[in-house]
Amino acid sequence: QVQLVESGGGLVQAGGSLRLSCAASGRTFSRYAMGWFRQAPGKEREFVAVISGTGGSTYYADSVKGRFTISRDNAKNTVYLQMNSLKPEDTAVYYCAADRVWRLGIPKVYDYAYWGQGTQVTVSS
Repeated sequence: QVQLVESGGGLVQAGGSLRLSCAASGRTFSRYAMGWFRQAPGKEREFVAVISGTGGSTYYADSVKGRFTISRDNAKNTVYLQMNSLKPEDTAVYYCAADRVWRLGIPKVYDYAYWGQGTQVTVSS
């Protein structure tokens, strides 16, 4: 069982930056691939970024590539999402999630067994 708690969301102007954090419980954090997803009002939850258990591999959605950076600190059981050059279309609730397997291809929502409660990110124009 993994419990996840996100923090760091807020209101920011377009072009600004935010850093999201996701703290995980448990002693097996490094065994999980950790992903960030987001869901805007009226839209389906979509993949943003994922990082492998060791942190050696990452993968990004095309919409955030070059602007967002995912990282993790296994000693602190925490995964981060650094978001730069934010755009109004980045406005959404951001969720972190844990998967026991590092998968090839675009991560799917249904692959992830554990989810946080989400943190709101609002980017004003």
